[in-house]
Amino acid sequence: MTGEVTTMYEPQTAPRPAYATGFTTLDSELELDSLPLQGSIPEWLNGTLVRNGPAKFEVGEQPLRHWFDGLAMLHKFSFGGGRVSYANRFLRSNAYREAERGRITYSEFATDPCRSLFKRAATLFRPTPTDNCNVNLTRLGDEYVAMTELPLPIAFDPETLDTIGVAFTAPGQHATAHPHHDPQRGELIAYVTHFGPRSEYRIFAQRDRTHQRRIASARVKEPSYMHSFALAERYAILVAFPLVVNPLRLATGARPFIENYEWKPEQGTLVLVFDREEGRLRSQHTAKPCFSFHHVNAFERDSELVIDMAAYDDASIIDSLYMDRVRSAPPSSHPRLLRYRVPLEGSDVGEEILSETYLELPRIDYTQRNGRPYRYVWGVGAHPDGDAPDFVDQLVKIDVESGETLSWFEPGCYPGEPVFVPSPKPDRAEDDGVLLSVVLDGRDARSYLLVLRADSLEELGRAGVPHHIPFGFHGQYFS
Repeated sequence: MTGEVTTMYEPQTAPRPAYATGFTTLDSELELDSLPLQGSIPEWLNGTLVRNGPAKFEVGEQPLRHWFDGLAMLHKFSFGGGRVSYANRFLRSNAYREAERGRITYSEFATDPCRSLFKRAATLFRPTPTDNCNVNLTRLGDEYVAMTELPLPIAFDPETLDTIGVAFTAPGQHATAHPHHDPQRGELIAYVTHFGPRSEYRIFAQRDRTHQRRIASARVKEPSYMHSFALAERYAILVAFPLVVNPLRLATGARPFIENYEWKPEQGTLVLVFDREEGRLRSQHTAKPCFSFHHVNAFERDSELVIDMAAYDDASIIDSLYMDRVRSAPPSSHPRLLRYRVPLEGSDVGEEILSETYLELPRIDYTQRNGRPYRYVWGVGAHPDGDAPDFVDQLVKIDVESGETLSWFEPGCYPGEPVFVPSPKPDRAEDDGVLLSVVLDGRDARSYLLVLRADSLEELGRAGVPHHIPFGFHGQYFS
């Protein structure tokens, strides 16, 4: 074990809900060979869960304003012989190193350094985007990379969590942190938005550091804020919500990135279908206005595309996640499982709510089911009997065919994204495996790794960490 456990809390003028600990800074970096384990974990679980998320929310005396702005920290849980080890480490990005000097130099999602109008305009043409990759991570060839919504993913060592450096540069200014794997070509498929007088959405593929190819593109006058996208076997699908920006405002405005966007529900939601084989925009469709961070899955069926998302009625969830707000009150927006049915020959989009159950941070059996018909989705939800009924405090499993829902809930505990790990059985069922979720126990301000059966949500075991882990976003299991 190295380092001491220290936690930074801001002075409080009023009692905060127990979950607010998850939005406070963790400064400690630890290496623990073995965590105390209650219950047991399957012997076949021999790999590593690496999670990513913000862990530092102040730079000197200046607070970072939004949950999405916190400085990135990686957390590693390794499994072997029925034991669990743990390590955590800040991503040594340029943004982090500048913060160590007590200053905010790079623009984040909703926090902006003080810059003159001239410097803001120059940034549009010679961008210096943040490399604070605090959202997700993936494997690219033989490397492991952390990502955010800016075009500079950072490679890291999966054993030591040491930062290596920028892995590649995406061909635009605003990128997705949710690329998809194309197992047939051995590539990552992603999209970026290129801002300028002739703004574009660009679908591209990245094989390794040096091999990048453009798949398709589409011009757009006012680009939409999109966090993720969907990939079917032949098609890439962008769902452009009516939260849009005039690119000129990004250059000349005096506001942080996301505050330049406007909600224009009269535009509706645009569904753009790109044919990956032909390299073109195949069709465009209009649906009712909504907003989503996360796609669940998409697949082709009976001459239509089925697209599932965790959707909100509008984009007000973004405002709810400013630090001063979310620390004192849970968001009131509830995401639900929304299905689009997009005809490949035709224009009308069918819409259906598959479940009224609160669902966010969705995961599926990605290896076997992404881009194909599927049945089960797991995610986080809000329990009606929780101490903060609108805040994430349960794990859910939804059967998209029957609508049946299962849940795991423990009072005072706040689980994160459930990562599905399939069992090694060659003929396993879709939900045969385990779920791994980092849970904050608000009763003692510490976190633990929870292991559940994926089919029944029965608890198998938990491994305690000696400090709280700030609420993060996404993680991946590497076998």
